[in-house]
Amino acid sequence: MKDNLILKVLRIRPFAYLIASEFFSQFSMNLLNFSLLIVVFSVANSNSAVSGVVLAFTIPSILFGIFAGVLVDRWNKKTVLFATNIIRALLVIPLALLHTNLLVIYAVTFGVSVVTQFFVPAETPIIPLLVEKPLLLSANALFGMGIYISIFLAYALSGPFIAIFGQSNLFIFLSILFLIAGFFAFLIKGSKAKIEPKKMEVARGFRVEISEVLKLISKTKTLSHAIFSLTLAQIMILVLAVIGPGYAEHVLRIKVVSFPTVFMIPAVVGIALGALIIGSFLHKKSKSALTKFGMLLMGISILLLPYGSRVESRMIVQFLNFYLPHILRITMLHVTVFLAFMLGFATSFVFVPSNALLQEETSDEWRGRVYGVLGSLVGVMSIIPVVVVGGLADIVGVKAVITGTGIVVIIIALIRIFITDRN
Repeated sequence: MKDNLILKVLRIRPFAYLIASEFFSQFSMNLLNFSLLIVVFSVANSNSAVSGVVLAFTIPSILFGIFAGVLVDRWNKKTVLFATNIIRALLVIPLALLHTNLLVIYAVTFGVSVVTQFFVPAETPIIPLLVEKPLLLSANALFGMGIYISIFLAYALSGPFIAIFGQSNLFIFLSILFLIAGFFAFLIKGSKAKIEPKKMEVARGFRVEISEVLKLISKTKTLSHAIFSLTLAQIMILVLAVIGPGYAEHVLRIKVVSFPTVFMIPAVVGIALGALIIGSFLHKKSKSALTKFGMLLMGISILLLPYGSRVESRMIVQFLNFYLPHILRITMLHVTVFLAFMLGFATSFVFVPSNALLQEETSDEWRGRVYGVLGSLVGVMSIIPVVVVGGLADIVGVKAVITGTGIVVIIIALIRIFITDRN
């Protein structure tokens, strides 16, 4: 019997340490993000103050993302992963005592985000240095599961953790989690020829290197499409995070605190299942085709989110509900849970093959810079949902915003399927 590729990747010890480091690091970072949103709102009782935290997280990616990628390509990526986790652990500690001071919160948030700009171009680009090319898709499937599961877990647990630990102790707990991530990064071993960066001409300067990587991306269709797909997927997560509370309250008619259970848990299950299917059975399929399928399915899932009540009212559903026991009757919440699952499933089909393509199409000397560009793009584009989407939902309604978002994603997917490839 042929060995399962997922299990084969997990047996690579340096990669297993990377997965552990990545999970604790991503969980810590996202738990910090979501917790600060709650803490700042409780301190200032102001949506503008909360937006300030989000901007403090996103602005460094715009200012430093590409430059960080250039530098990380010159450095040992294992050392970068270790150092960035330790520095973030130290930066979080002051919040244990000064978490009621908005200026301190903004300063720490900005500093942690600056350090994270160096973490991102080292995190995913190190995968091809630890895993052989035939296993890259499976490795990225596991890596994607870790990233998105940590995001959704952090979102779901931020409120309960604040209640359990209290605000001061929570930040000490977060510092410990960053230290654990640094410990696993320290354990990563690999041949020196692979882990050590190749010698590069430092004299060329940032401007030349940035110009070169932008030219490489613009000329390489596969690279540009992969970066666009990854950017779109991350923006969709931000859009849904911004309008999630309004969707819970005005569309689902449930308490906001119940939203993570109804939406995030099925989405995590969908991501995990999708990543396992891709990593185990679809490694011979076209990665570009997998990405397009994921993008189209993502758009359809988003488009249908506001219309669960219409599905519930359909004759076939009412017919089934008439014969089903009361506990099994199909309601709008059941439809939402299914769509959240499909959205997570679709996200894995965008994230996993796009990352594998990006890694296959770049050499070790270029990979950090390419991921730096990706980070900067996400930073620039994430300003839109933070500043616009929330206000737009207040004006035209949450349903209209979600519907419009779904239509836009579907149009983009259809353009990719029927027009871009022909050209």
